[in-house]
Amino acid sequence: QVHLVLSGGGSVQAGGSLRLSCAVSGNFISLYSMGWFRQVPGKEREAFATIANDGTTSYADSVKGRFAIVKDDTKNTLYLQMNSLKSEDTAMYYCVADRVAHTIATMMSFPNALDAWSQGTLVTVSP
Repeated sequence: QVHLVLSGGGSVQAGGSLRLSCAVSGNFISLYSMGWFRQVPGKEREAFATIANDGTTSYADSVKGRFAIVKDDTKNTLYLQMNSLKSEDTAMYYCVADRVAHTIATMMSFPNALDAWSQGTLVTVSP
């Protein structure tokens, strides 16, 4: 069974950068499509970046051009590079893995049915 461990996160000022890392164990990352979700208190969690196992990426408009989802098959690790951070990026962040869902829309359709979720990590962006 695939297991995800998330590291990174923390506090940064607006305009700054952070990188999250999601280490995959129990199976090869190449077998999965991967994604990033975030959740603000009081709001539903949202998927905002995905990478299919063929390398195709998709981004929500809110992060397009600022965030990059990258998968390193040799390290079995997923990354999220976040640049030009804004206060509205403040949220709890999660990585996910699934063998079927591979776009933002499909991951959002049945998020509780995705193969694996990481623990959350808090990203706080101060004005």
